[in-house]
Amino acid sequence: MNWGGPAEFFAMGGYGFYVWGSFGLAAALMALEPLLLRHRRKAALTELKRELAAKQEATDEE
Repeated sequence: MNWGGPAEFFAMGGYGFYVWGSFGLAAALMALEPLLLRHRRKAALTELKRELAAKQEATDEE
C-alpha cells in the first residue's frame, strides 16, 4: 500500500475510524486485563484466608 502522507495513512481509505477504533479498544482491553486479574487474585486470596481462619477456629473449638 502506498499513502501520500500521514493523513491518508490514518484515514486508511475511509476505514480509519474502524481500524483505529478496533486497535484502540484492543489496546485498552489488554491494558485492563492485568488490573482485573490483580483484583480477582486479591479477592480469591482474601476468601482463602477467611476460610482458613474459619476452619482453624472450628478445629480449635473441638
